Amino acid sequence: MTNPLIQIRNLSIRFSGNPILKNLEIDIEEGAYVSIIGPNGAGKTTLIKCLAGIHRDWQGTIHIAGKDSRKLSSRETARLQSYVPQAEGRTNPLTVEELVATGRYPHLSAFTSMKKEDVAAIDAALDQTGMQAFRKRPLNALSGGERQMAFIAAALAQDTKTLLLDEPSTFLDYKHQAEVSAILRNACRVQGKTIVAVHHDINLAAACSSKVIALKEGEIVFTGSAEEATDTRVLSRIYDTPFISSPSPAHPLPLIITGGPEA
Repeated sequence: MTNPLIQIRNLSIRFSGNPILKNLEIDIEEGAYVSIIGPNGAGKTTLIKCLAGIHRDWQGTIHIAGKDSRKLSSRETARLQSYVPQAEGRTNPLTVEELVATGRYPHLSAFTSMKKEDVAAIDAALDQTGMQAFRKRPLNALSGGERQMAFIAAALAQDTKTLLLDEPSTFLDYKHQAEVSAILRNACRVQGKTIVAVHHDINLAAACSSKVIALKEGEIVFTGSAEEATDTRVLSRIYDTPFISSPSPAHPLPLIITGGPEA
């Protein structure tokens, strides 16, 4: 039996003495699409930032592709996984092309210029995200959805096995939500990339995922398939609010709506 691509054991972290994550145990297989769900303040963003190497003052172990993440440099980590933060409020003076080109820095040596494979990776990422026509535009001149596409393009240009995303479609309109979802599903199912994404939209998480993990007050309260995650009794326990489900005309999983009688 092969080891998981990402293996987390006894992961805990405190901020100002307050426990944020408590003894998490998670295995993520290569090629999986894993959605992290849960109420606000559950520790979802903190978990992603621990995986991305942004938070380092944690206890426990995180192994990425069999390597202890504590022993990896920032460049080594960036060769294994790329990270897309939340979309809200980001500004950047770069053009789209310049931003996407930053995704290649882990593959470049000091004082070396880009090679053909770097340029090809940038072009492929712009094509995949539909951003070719925007490549010379400043990021600050784009809509929120277009900027998010540019950041996802940079992550794809980085050409890592794993993409870590924190609420990739939150704050976007429906068109851009659908486009982001399609790009991530394609990256997972066609390119074989492993996706670990925080999602607030339960329906979106279920539609994309091979595995769903729910956090509540810093602890894992559910791990299972997308089908199991859409059980209204499970969701009611996670979010402390009632849910109802309705058959979907476009998907085998039901549509989940908040409300209805108490579970």
